[in-house]
Amino acid sequence: MKTVLVLHGPNLNLLGSREPDIYGKTTLEDIDAGLAAMAKARGGSLVCFQSNWEGALIDRIHTAKTEKVDYIIINPGGLTHTSISLRDALAAAAIPFIEVHLSNVYAREEFRAHSYLSPIAMGVISGLGAQGYQLALDALLKKA
Repeated sequence: MKTVLVLHGPNLNLLGSREPDIYGKTTLEDIDAGLAAMAKARGGSLVCFQSNWEGALIDRIHTAKTEKVDYIIINPGGLTHTSISLRDALAAAAIPFIEVHLSNVYAREEFRAHSYLSPIAMGVISGLGAQGYQLALDALLKKA
């Protein structure tokens, strides 16, 4: 059974009410519930974690390594563009991951086009809303 950790960064707890024209109306709880059902139906195990604190996300990545998590799906939110520490934690854990963004970061402010995580990610899904998480999970569950 493959174990996937889904990490949601700062402000993602506000999904559904935060700028729905950019991030959609789907709540974080809806995203997590859909992913959990998808993983269960496909024989996988899923753990979801959200924090507005960079250190909590880093600690969760360190724990994932000791738990022998197979894959990570991460939407780092604004930390995408600022956190070398988050990048270093992912590199140190050496757990393959997919970076997900609800909005098309390349069609927004110029600073959003840079990610510290993308160069070490298996892949990046951007601009497909909540479906991006499902596509990432599907790809990971299909890996041998």
